[in-house]
Amino acid sequence: MIYLDTSVGLAQLLAEDRVPPAALWEQPLVASRFIQYEIWTRLHARGLGASHGEAARDLLARVAFIELAPSVLERALAPFPSPVRTLDALHLASIEFLRAQRQEVALATYDERMAAAARALRIPLYDLTEGSSQNPAR
Repeated sequence: MIYLDTSVGLAQLLAEDRVPPAALWEQPLVASRFIQYEIWTRLHARGLGASHGEAARDLLARVAFIELAPSVLERALAPFPSPVRTLDALHLASIEFLRAQRQEVALATYDERMAAAARALRIPLYDLTEGSSQNPAR
């Protein structure tokens, strides 16, 4: 399964310079429920809630949401191998929760800080140029 980072969802919705490959949307997608709040907040901040609302709802409907269980919140309080922002800590803790449940999960992100932290945690990265997982040991 692929953990969808907000940076990828926004790139898809806003048709930024980088757009995720079509193959990504054929994969089982999962994310912390926070992705909803991050996407809608950014759309509203840009005045795009009405024009992009249907596309946002369609994108989010493809994602299975992870609730913030106490164990996820507790992990997010602990140190990470590299500096992370608050919401990134919650996303990474959610991925670690899935992995603790023996789920194979790769992270799809355009955020370099998030990718660096994922590599340090040995979380595979989904190759957004090719549409496959990368070896985290690179």
